[in-house]
Amino acid sequence: MPRPTGAEYLYPDIVGMSHAYDAVIIGSGHNALVSAAYLTRAGWKVLVLEANDRAGGLVRTEALTLPGFVHDTYSAAHPLFITGPAFADLGKELAANGLEYINTDLPTGVSFPDGRTAVFSRAVDANVAEFDRLHAGDGAAFADMLAEFNPFVNDVFSLFNLEIASGAGKATFDRLMSNPHFQSLLYRSPRVEVSRFKSPVAQAMLAPWAMHLGRTPDEVGGGIWVTLVVLALLAGGMPIPAGGSQKLADALVKIIQSHGGEIQTLTKATQIVVKNGKAVAVRTTNGEVAVNRAVVASVNPDQLYLRLLSDANIEAPLRKDAANFRYGRGCVQINLALSEPPAWRDERFRHVGQPHLSSGLSNCSIACAEAMSGLLPVDPSFTVDCPTDRDPSRAPKGKAVLRVQVLEVPTQPIGDAGGRIAVNGEWTDDVKNHFADRVLGIVSQHIPNIPRAIIGMHVVSPRELAAFSPNQGPGDPYGGAHDLAQSYVLRPLPGHGSHQSAVPNVFTLGAATWPGHGINGGSGFIVAQTLLR
Repeated sequence: MPRPTGAEYLYPDIVGMSHAYDAVIIGSGHNALVSAAYLTRAGWKVLVLEANDRAGGLVRTEALTLPGFVHDTYSAAHPLFITGPAFADLGKELAANGLEYINTDLPTGVSFPDGRTAVFSRAVDANVAEFDRLHAGDGAAFADMLAEFNPFVNDVFSLFNLEIASGAGKATFDRLMSNPHFQSLLYRSPRVEVSRFKSPVAQAMLAPWAMHLGRTPDEVGGGIWVTLVVLALLAGGMPIPAGGSQKLADALVKIIQSHGGEIQTLTKATQIVVKNGKAVAVRTTNGEVAVNRAVVASVNPDQLYLRLLSDANIEAPLRKDAANFRYGRGCVQINLALSEPPAWRDERFRHVGQPHLSSGLSNCSIACAEAMSGLLPVDPSFTVDCPTDRDPSRAPKGKAVLRVQVLEVPTQPIGDAGGRIAVNGEWTDDVKNHFADRVLGIVSQHIPNIPRAIIGMHVVSPRELAAFSPNQGPGDPYGGAHDLAQSYVLRPLPGHGSHQSAVPNVFTLGAATWPGHGINGGSGFIVAQTLLR
């Protein structure tokens, strides 16, 4: 007689427990949903647990300001996702379940207060011409930027789909690191990377993108991410889902449910039950569910080892490393309802996905230093985007929505670099609203009908981010600091650069794991492929 392989054989003390699943997934960020989609399509019985009122994590769309105005509460564009393997595999089924991407040929740009502007195109030749317009010879510098990285591009992008701790991942990583030219690229700061350009406008258009990857303009190891963003924008543009970012989560949920998977919202996982060295159940606020094969946790290592696995036999050094997991800077996101579209001085910006507003690279660095010192910055560089330029369905006819995202802010402000905003260590309503006024004052230097056109406003500060999800720690939108000491093989923890946890059938994914934050689907893909093997 064949031996049973489920919980009845391995753990006889939980025989009779109802609702046993092959996999229980804790959290429903897009990576968790990607993993669940793969598993359910392969025939696994899957349950996804979500503490909030809907699936999607930071992929969330809401009417935040006025009726009829649709805003992306947190994340917005998905260039990394549409160029990744998860979209290649799931794209047709996602489209069949309501996901439609709207793109642009001008993914980014930059505007200076004095009227200087530049745009970045998905066409290399157009970028060469634009950089030469800014400064003679900068077009050749852009071409050289691409050529310098070209010998490594296949290995680097293959890593985004691999477990770095696996044989293939380790071999690829070691091959890259054995090349001194690649090491030079890896250890540059964004400022060094863009110093090849003579135009300060060109520098300010590209270098601040490192902040969207959790780095700063002068941080060692951040420069390579400027090049990676450039390549991602060339390949993927700046696609947004028609109807809002949450359409991605909604489509993934439909795939999961169509293949028999279950989503349970308003249910917080409180403990992963471990017996005989393996996870056998997940305890929740609504009861306990048995696990036959695996638990997949979309949580940071501090949440995993100090809370969900607090009763498990985990070595003390690993728990200490988890307790020392660090968080980065915060984010302020301002969503605006406008009575009319933004009146850009450069007409091209009506077609730009996410341009930066900046006073220059040095001002951006100063703002980051102020934030890292606990101060509200005086003159940050930040992106703005107007989804209604491409997707008019997000606002009533003739009106618009605008999103402003500022990444140079402290999670716990202790003062104001400008000396004008009273701060007591918290993002109170007064602090966030006064800071929003400062930011909108900068916006008005670039878009003349701001603030006149504003008819509604909603501000998300680090306080709201921290309240929304423990993965954001004190208000870090990127789920943990991404400096060199907490990246690559050192992520999620030193000596444990794997999605597999210290409990063999417990896996982690999400921003705290390789390949990190952003809407990319990478860790969801990696964990799913590992489990299906």
